[in-house]
Amino acid sequence: MNQAASLQFLSAEWVAACVAAINASETYRVTSADWTYGAVALVAAAQPALGIERAQGVWIDLDRGMCRAARLVSPEEAEGAPFMLTSDYASWKQVLRKQLSPIAGILERRITLTGSLPVILRYVKSAEELVSVVAMVPTRFVDE
Repeated sequence: MNQAASLQFLSAEWVAACVAAINASETYRVTSADWTYGAVALVAAAQPALGIERAQGVWIDLDRGMCRAARLVSPEEAEGAPFMLTSDYASWKQVLRKQLSPIAGILERRITLTGSLPVILRYVKSAEELVSVVAMVPTRFVDE
């Protein structure tokens, strides 16, 4: 991957590119057309060995197949989302490299879900498409 063209994972630029990619995806719009359950927050735990001194989060405001907004948040702010997914940096990297499905990560307890698992399980195709779309954003990780 061209490092110059890629965006740092969990940077403001990366978040903005994710919003644009989500909103440009007709497939995501269709698979998520009846999602009315609110925002999803993703939190990457601190990993001092990688230079990540504190946990980092992103709040993704999803509604009816669109991303209304997204922003970087603290883990404490992320706790206010109807759904919060927390994992280590390596697992998020695997999700974005499409080596780990977020649903499998939840079921394998590699990703911790705060929120309704039955709701998430009803939207497996939506979650898969969201990952596919976000995975297309050129992403650079601190350990690369």
